[in-house]
Amino acid sequence: MNKFILNADDFGASKYHNDAVLEGYKTGILTSASLCTNMDGFMDAVQNVIPKCPDLSIGIHLNIMEGGSLTKSPLLADCNGNFYNSYLHLILKQHNKELLCAIENEFRMQIEKALEFGIKIDHLDSHIHTHAIPEIFKIVCRLAQEYNIKNIRTQREIPYIIDCNHKYLINFIKIILLAYFSSKNKKILKDYDLKTNDRTIGIGYTGMMTQSAILSGLKSIKNCNIVEAIIHPCRYQTNVKNSHSMEFEITQDENFKNEVIKLGFTFSNYSIS
Repeated sequence: MNKFILNADDFGASKYHNDAVLEGYKTGILTSASLCTNMDGFMDAVQNVIPKCPDLSIGIHLNIMEGGSLTKSPLLADCNGNFYNSYLHLILKQHNKELLCAIENEFRMQIEKALEFGIKIDHLDSHIHTHAIPEIFKIVCRLAQEYNIKNIRTQREIPYIIDCNHKYLINFIKIILLAYFSSKNKKILKDYDLKTNDRTIGIGYTGMMTQSAILSGLKSIKNCNIVEAIIHPCRYQTNVKNSHSMEFEITQDENFKNEVIKLGFTFSNYSIS
């Protein structure tokens, strides 16, 4: 049977993100989360969420794009210690040895911060998909092998259209770029004997993810072992309505769970995939 992983990115970014993970886990719909160890909600995630989610698959959401740097390297962070590089800059500078060394040190510290709190890490991915950049991906593979982490996300999404608006057209460029990177990165994975998901859902509809978007994506996939859908849910204490609250609603919908199963998928995660 095909396996479906619903992963919450940005776990640890804030208490809103953390509360969404906890409530999504309780329904059995959210099976996996990627933890930002450099963000303000990290300690809340460690103390108040992870102990209550014993079967939650936890990855590290490697981050060199937002928030504070743990290493404070001037190649990555400004005078206030906050990351400043753009995605385009990282692509153009991906062969710069000094920059790659700084990135490796930052990623290493982010992984080790989680390990200090006894967190079992079973996958690696990154904020805004920076680890997909091939030279950075090689760093992540080396670290995964060193820390005995078996899975790294790749981002091959089959394009499908349910709402062809201007946001989707912009995201379509991301689909093409990340698919190209993934084709290169899957070859690198073999050299390190690491595993990955076969398909991704959540690139084309970033910021627009709904139950319908995920189900339509699953319908476009045939004979695929592991599909990961990426969401960024928040559970607000007020009646805030935005893409994050909509993505939280996915994790609370039992009908969605039933529809996924009807399509021939079983809910899984990276620890048992």
